[in-house]
Formats: sequence, structure tokens, C-alpha cells
Amino acid sequence: MADDAERQAISALRAVAHPVRLRILSLLTAEAMSAAEVARALDLTHANASYHLRVLHEAGELVEAGEERIRGGVARRYRYPVGGDPARRPKGPAAPEDRVAWASATHAEVVRRLASASRERHPGSDSDLETWVEPDVWARAMGLVQEAVLLLHAEARPARTEGTIHVSATTLAFVMADDQ
Repeated sequence: MADDAERQAISALRAVAHPVRLRILSLLTAEAMSAAEVARALDLTHANASYHLRVLHEAGELVEAGEERIRGGVARRYRYPVGGDPARRPKGPAAPEDRVAWASATHAEVVRRLASASRERHPGSDSDLETWVEPDVWARAMGLVQEAVLLLHAEARPARTEGTIHVSATTLAFVMADDQ
């Protein structure tokens, strides 16, 4: 049986490995939202949005960002800090099969996004590569990728904010095992 840390790591990865939850994380990058707001933004039922928010919060992916009183009740607001809640998110490497599950869910989400990609000409990037490079080149490339990801997360704006464009960015980069 898995120990508590291992169960938490599996739980966190599986929490994210779902297309709806990936969309919720993207939405909550730019602003804190309640379950009702997430439901409206993603055309979900309130119960479904609440369930997915609870799963993500329990896995340490979301932080509570306040509460508001609505019609005599209390609505929690959640936000996604890049990398999840550092105080609650499990540390350590994920098992390869769990990373594959995450990649499968991410692939489905990227396919959905591509189907609605703008037909206008905008700068973008799509690339695939399996190669060998010097370790310092890899370190430099990963630094640039990390810088780009952090920039996009930091500058994310609420959906449909005037003067913004709707973008998608997905990264998956890793060192291969030599036995392939």
C-alpha cells in the first residue's frame, strides 16, 4: 500500500489529469472565482464546478482567495498559483504512468483548443523534437521555457478582458532515458 506522501502525489496528479480541471486551472490563473462563476464561464452545472474545484483544492492545486456572501450563503473563491499551493502540494517526482495520464488529458485539451484556434495570422509556435544536446544547452532552454511560462501566468487577465487576445500555451519537455 502506498504511503501518505505517495497517495497525495498520485491524488494531485490525477486531480489535474482531467480536461475540465485543466480548463479550470487555466481560468483561475487570471482571477479568483467561485463555483458559480466557474460554472457560468465553462458552461457547467454548479454542482459539477463545485466538485472539480473541491478535487483540485484537496490536491493542493488551488488556494482559497476569500469568501463572499451570496443570498445568505457563503461562496468560496479559488485561485490557481502557478505550480499549485506550495504549502499543500506534494513534492517529489511523479511516477511515469501518472505523467502519461496527465499528458493524455493535456493532449485532449490541446486538441479542443486547436479546433477553436484563430484563423487570423498571429505569431505562434508548434514544434516537436527528440534529439541530443549538451547539458548546458538543455539547462538554458529549460530556463527560457520556464521564463515564458511564468510570464504568461503572471500576465494572465480575466477572460474577455478588453485589449487581450485568447491564447494557448502548453509545454512538455523532459530528458529521455537512454534505453529507448
